[in-house]
Amino acid sequence: MHDCLSSSQSEIIAHDLAVVDAHIQGEARDPSGVMSLYTDDIVLESPLRGLFLADKDAIEANYVSMFGAMTDVEIVPLDRFATETRVVDDCIVRFTLSGSGFYRAPAPVGSRVEIRLVHVFQMRDGLIARETVHEAWKILV
Repeated sequence: MHDCLSSSQSEIIAHDLAVVDAHIQGEARDPSGVMSLYTDDIVLESPLRGLFLADKDAIEANYVSMFGAMTDVEIVPLDRFATETRVVDDCIVRFTLSGSGFYRAPAPVGSRVEIRLVHVFQMRDGLIARETVHEAWKILV
């Protein structure tokens, strides 16, 4: 089967991929800066850890706290693809859990961990409307 996209569909997909890339690249360095990539009714959910946030201020505070509890971060991109309404990002992240700011982390502080992360971003009007983060944690040491 051959998929043919119109140029407008291709432009939407390329834009959505760029928005998600900016989010992934910036969320740790500049949490307040990535808030402009979200719709006003954004929802962020991480089902494994029971995290559900529906407010930009709460999401920004979560990022500040979470990334403040991580050191020696290594990201291994695996795959990223999109449709006109969704972007899926699959990667492996390794880090040392260096503080208690990672909400309901299933590993003790001081652990070196590896997480398989699959983000599913629902896109609307060129912005992220919902971010669902599926996590599979492994303690390395």
